[in-house]
Amino acid sequence: MYHKTNSYKVFSIFNYTLLAVLSLICLIPLIHILAVSFSGKAPANANLVGLLPVQFTIDAYSQTLANENFLRSLWVSFVRTGLGTLISMVVVICAAYPLSKEIGNFKRKKVYTWFFVFTMLFNGGLIPFYILIQNLNMMNTLWVLILPGAVSVWNIILLLNFFKNVPKELEEAAFIDGAGYLRTLVSVYLPVSMPAIATLSLFAMVGHWNSWFDGMIFMTDYKNYPLATFLQTIIVQQDFSKVSVRPEDLENISQRTVKAAQIFIGMAPILLVYPFLQRFFVKGIVIGAVKE
Repeated sequence: MYHKTNSYKVFSIFNYTLLAVLSLICLIPLIHILAVSFSGKAPANANLVGLLPVQFTIDAYSQTLANENFLRSLWVSFVRTGLGTLISMVVVICAAYPLSKEIGNFKRKKVYTWFFVFTMLFNGGLIPFYILIQNLNMMNTLWVLILPGAVSVWNIILLLNFFKNVPKELEEAAFIDGAGYLRTLVSVYLPVSMPAIATLSLFAMVGHWNSWFDGMIFMTDYKNYPLATFLQTIIVQQDFSKVSVRPEDLENISQRTVKAAQIFIGMAPILLVYPFLQRFFVKGIVIGAVKE
């Protein structure tokens, strides 16, 4: 048995050790941010906080959750992520299903495929894109955060490869029972493709939640900022005027603890959703990788 050989045992020890180290590298910054968010002003400003809170307090969370602009940005991100993920997945599924068919059933398949691939390699650039958004009167609207990124060619390619691996006998049986292409997609392909759909939904969800650049250039009114843009403004740019955070409000608590609390609250929704999708993610991550 190969798994009892000395070389395999050495490989297993090295593999587990490496994965443990990589896991700690990912977890330690998260634990540090959480500890800072629960620490007092003096130790946070003096950079004395490690992995445990010092002078435990929840003042930073009270200040953050009392900030009307933070809550508004949080709501914008919730709506954007939910609606954006739904629209993106509908578009991806509707595009991937016909492109997964044989060329005999979809004669213009190659033309549409190359059209999608072309958009992955070339685009008009930021300035023409900005002018286009202006002419469409989409500035300062929620749709400017959702529609431009609704068609993800990368996700379409991943999903069509998964659809290709669905046994043809299932589709033929549905056709014999009188189903059309739409009914076959809904009743046959989608149920057996849940791992792939859940994985791509997670990709779209994380992308929408963490995206800040589009909010920065297309939202001239800070009240329309999504949460990622809000956090980028006060943490990276150190500009409190655009988001109506008064520095005097932070006199009794450290700015570091408030920023840490806002960062952790911003991460929390994704951290809560991921465990529910993890079992699909393990299967879906290999979509398109297995060929017969």
